[in-house]
Amino acid sequence: MATTALREISHVIGGGAAPGWGTRTSDVFDPNSGAVQARVTLGTPADLDAAMARALAVQPEWAATNPQRRARVMFAFKALVEQHMDALAHLLSSEHGKVIADAKGDIQRGLEVIEFACGIPHALKGEYTQGAGPGIDVYSMRQPLGVVAGITPFNFPAMIPMWMFGVAIACGNAFILKPSERDPSVPVRLAELMLEAGLPEGVLQVVHGDKEMVDAILDHPEIKAVSFVGSSDIAHYVYRRGVAAGKRVQAMGGAKNHGIVMPDADLDQVVNDLSGAAFGSAGERCMALPVVVPVGDKTATALREKLLPAIAALRVGVSSDAEAHYGPVVTAAHRARIESYIQMGVDEGAELVVDGRGFTLQGHEDGFFIGPSLFDRVTPQMRSYQEEIFGPVLQIVRADSFEAALRLPSEHQYGNGVAIFTRNGHAAREFAARVDVGMVGINVPIPVPVAYHTFGGWKRSAFGDTNQHGMEGVKFFTKVKTVTQRWPDGSVDGGNAFVIPTMG
Repeated sequence: MATTALREISHVIGGGAAPGWGTRTSDVFDPNSGAVQARVTLGTPADLDAAMARALAVQPEWAATNPQRRARVMFAFKALVEQHMDALAHLLSSEHGKVIADAKGDIQRGLEVIEFACGIPHALKGEYTQGAGPGIDVYSMRQPLGVVAGITPFNFPAMIPMWMFGVAIACGNAFILKPSERDPSVPVRLAELMLEAGLPEGVLQVVHGDKEMVDAILDHPEIKAVSFVGSSDIAHYVYRRGVAAGKRVQAMGGAKNHGIVMPDADLDQVVNDLSGAAFGSAGERCMALPVVVPVGDKTATALREKLLPAIAALRVGVSSDAEAHYGPVVTAAHRARIESYIQMGVDEGAELVVDGRGFTLQGHEDGFFIGPSLFDRVTPQMRSYQEEIFGPVLQIVRADSFEAALRLPSEHQYGNGVAIFTRNGHAAREFAARVDVGMVGINVPIPVPVAYHTFGGWKRSAFGDTNQHGMEGVKFFTKVKTVTQRWPDGSVDGGNAFVIPTMG
């Protein structure tokens, strides 16, 4: 019987697909069936050099293109992505496993940063002071860095690449994207749509790979900045190696986001929010809400009672199932990792109220599915609490007071996001001001900021001094030049030219 040839996923170098020099490949799975559906060629430093040669050749002309024309490319790209939304969402779901509606949300949140990038003429405006001194004016301008790079994770194969390359390219840089080798097709398709939108060949290129390609990017002397999203240990590695090579680096890491539930909270709303925030996308989000902290035993008991039927009602299905709340996880290896953390929680003495292990979907027994799990009476000393599980596992950590609840996220090694559920404005204000976490939601379970604000956590959730997108993204991908100018009238004032000038 004839076998169907696997799709081959190539780099995008210059104006299109490039097979490259690499001989190693990585399997791309269909998480719904467990079958290999494609192979991606893993690149080498030679592939990066080829992409860099094109980028270096075209970037000066792109930087010299006025911001309005660069913005028009972004407008055209946005329209093309919207036109191809359904096809992109299905492609994304087929490799990642998230359901179609969630895949469309992934794409839409990326497009919101593209919308911000459409306003780049305003964002790049500098400052001007007339008459800073006698006949002296001072002004500043923001200029692109040159060639920059992004290394993106598997969990948001559309959103995070667009967060990075949208702002970087609009600012006049050329961009090298290294997406996750687990689900690389959507980043490739986005690069193709950028070319269709009128972006010059070589301004946005995609190189695939694993650690060999990551290290080549971090070491390349002509790459001026690297943006990264992934696990904290790798983020720290990327940050240290990139900075040692003289680059700007923003490296976003892992998370263990907490949801504080005050006694006055609307528990029906809390349970509805937790169902999506803890289990949506199979928990494979750095802004998921895997820890809930009810304040007081009465709150904890009531919350647990309401969570049980909500979890029982969750529908786990194939990513194309419009009725499914979430689909499979990305690989069998990741499912095994999640299951190992569930066992770890049991071994540590936490109460496993709902066990999602062993879940199978009829007709898709080889798919990478795992059911929702719920733990109660988790303590801060447990390793399963201290580390990121990145799966559909919700842990209840009980707190006896507002102050105890405040300490939990503040003292945790991660500081990405946190939420508080309450009707009390004073408690919410106090919590937001004092909690040692980078992004705070008040009755908002997943507090990802809108595109014209910025995204970034604290502590081991982020390495580097600049957040992603918004004006922080513009600052990261540009450098400031300040000009002090004087137009003399021809007379000589007789001042001492050997003394540092002042504006007095």
